[in-house]
Amino acid sequence: MRRITNVALLAVTSTLLLASCVPTRKWKASEAALQSARNDSALLAGKVADLQSNVGQLKQQIGDLNKKVNDLNSQAGALSTDAADKASRLNKTQEQLLEERRRLQQLQALMDQQKKATQEIRKKMSDALVGFNSNELTVAIKNGKVYVSLSENLLFPSGSAVVNPKGKEALSKLADVLNVNPDITVDIEGHTDSIPIRGRYQDNWDLSTARAGSIVRILTKDYKVDPIRVIASGHSSYDPVQSNSTSEGRALNRRTEIILSPKLDELFKLLESSPDSSGN
Repeated sequence: MRRITNVALLAVTSTLLLASCVPTRKWKASEAALQSARNDSALLAGKVADLQSNVGQLKQQIGDLNKKVNDLNSQAGALSTDAADKASRLNKTQEQLLEERRRLQQLQALMDQQKKATQEIRKKMSDALVGFNSNELTVAIKNGKVYVSLSENLLFPSGSAVVNPKGKEALSKLADVLNVNPDITVDIEGHTDSIPIRGRYQDNWDLSTARAGSIVRILTKDYKVDPIRVIASGHSSYDPVQSNSTSEGRALNRRTEIILSPKLDELFKLLESSPDSSGN
């Protein structure tokens, strides 16, 4: 009986001990699980913080890249504008070059026309004055103009501004050409040697100017050359063609030159309309 009682007590005690051990294990297991969750949460929080830091860095990088993109776009726009400006300036330069080439072609054509007209004037004068010899007069082209140089012996007595009959004959033939060629301008220049003049005229300036004036009056009054076309001037001894140290040279220097040139109105208009003539 006693043995049965002991066995029963042992069974009850074991049951009670087993009943008390089960909650303790569960508590410990729950606590371990909670600690693990806490550790996982802390780990996740660390990862989140790292990710947030990475996101901030990426945003900064994106901002930097956007700024670089904007800068590049601005540079591209500036380059595009500069390229457009350069292209525009290049087009203007090409247009200016084309215009300048056109003007040069016009100028060359006018110069060729003027040269041809000068040669024609020379031929007409040479033909008209064929009856006079070379020591009386010469016809030549200089500086794009026709120079009819008449010696003192042909035109005037020594120290006088009164034209000889033979001189008037030469002027008559010259006037015939001028009157049928109204586009020829006439510049009459009186020249002397360096020997001082004595008598009626004060000096060689006075004599050279008086001789040029006498020829102008004969051409315009006697032979009806339009006076608007004529200019007269005296040069005294200051434009010699030979040295005044010899009698031969002085004889050549005592001359009257009738300088003929075709009107250059079109040429002058072209030159005046040139960009260079505006001072720009």
